[in-house]
Amino acid sequence: MPSYLSLRTVFSTLKKHYDPPRTFLNYKTPFQLLVATILSAQCTDAMVNKVTKILFAKYKTSKDFVKLTQAELQKLIKSTGFFRIKSRNVLALSHILLQEYGGKVPQTMEELIKLPGVGRKTAAIILYAAFQKNEGIAVDTHVMRLAERLGLTKHRDPKKIELDLMEGLPKEKWGELTTLFISHGRAVCTARNRQCEKCVFQRDCPSSLVMGRKDHAKIS
Repeated sequence: MPSYLSLRTVFSTLKKHYDPPRTFLNYKTPFQLLVATILSAQCTDAMVNKVTKILFAKYKTSKDFVKLTQAELQKLIKSTGFFRIKSRNVLALSHILLQEYGGKVPQTMEELIKLPGVGRKTAAIILYAAFQKNEGIAVDTHVMRLAERLGLTKHRDPKKIELDLMEGLPKEKWGELTTLFISHGRAVCTARNRQCEKCVFQRDCPSSLVMGRKDHAKIS
């Protein structure tokens, strides 16, 4: 795959066009963000925010969640999809947080990824949005798609893509990169019917339709 752009150039260019929040999920505490991020797997942020608006109105802390049965929680989060595994993970981590962390969300990558349902992507989001820490890059479908199309990686494995991106950008910019990619991925570089004619990278992108180039993204 040809590469015409450096990640630093991509980052600085996107910064001129977008000013995204640290996360697109609504929350008031690190615990609520953790729950919302788990619910966001294979679900839109809009749907998660709709569900958590009702959920967090009554259940705000890990202490509140452990009082729920799995059946009760499943009913509350059903519209986010995969509600059985999500409810099981949320209840399990709620118990762990109460027993081992006094109800608080840990602030290290190592501790977070030990929690049920929490991988590097979720942990990176929590650390950046809730604690202003850059310990990784959350590689979601938008990040994967843009990284491939822009020629910033030759990989399709999220872990390898994350390593490629981390190597190309200073650590203090890792968290913001995800939200910038999501913003551009939603507005212009969509999975289908991408709008290359509106893209700031239309001439330099190795996947540019404007330049008659092949789409290098293999995922949606």
